[in-house]
Amino acid sequence: MLRNKYYPLILTGLVLLIDQAFKLIVKTQMFIGQEFDVIGSWFRIHFIENNGMAFGMELGGSIGKLALTLFRVVAVYFIGKFMLRLHNENAPKGAVTFLTLIFAGAIGNILDSVFYGLIFKYETIFFGRVVDMLYFPIWSGILPDWIPFKGGDYFEFFQPVFNIADASIFIGVVGLLLFHRDILVDKTEEPILESE
Repeated sequence: MLRNKYYPLILTGLVLLIDQAFKLIVKTQMFIGQEFDVIGSWFRIHFIENNGMAFGMELGGSIGKLALTLFRVVAVYFIGKFMLRLHNENAPKGAVTFLTLIFAGAIGNILDSVFYGLIFKYETIFFGRVVDMLYFPIWSGILPDWIPFKGGDYFEFFQPVFNIADASIFIGVVGLLLFHRDILVDKTEEPILESE
């Protein structure tokens, strides 16, 4: 089968289209904290905005926010360069696919961070918030007393709220680690990103 030279760009565009469509619909049609059930009570759309990294972690104030956004931009540049290099060297399609999912997801969250504050007029460029909406509270209840440290406490699995871009990054990272770890290191055991 002839290899499609535009495959990484097509997959990136598709992930970005789905991610941004979901985010814009949620951002413009819901209010923060609003939620509704999709499948029972264990899959919900729950609108929150995230100032920092995955799962609501932050890097301290506006300087941390700017540093995080700039780091993401630089990381995406190198991930994109690596992705295209693998594709051009006819690396396994699975490896290119997983790396492309990481690349597309990172761009999706960068778009929010860089432009949403400006577009929605609540902040300047580079200081936007990432829109999250996918929520899977599969189980919640009081943990048995015999569980160390948390026994007797209320617990909910799975608590984080995330978006399509986050899911894309997660699938890409897990896929690379499970099926294509070998592409992360070249034959001389040096990181492939550092060898040219």
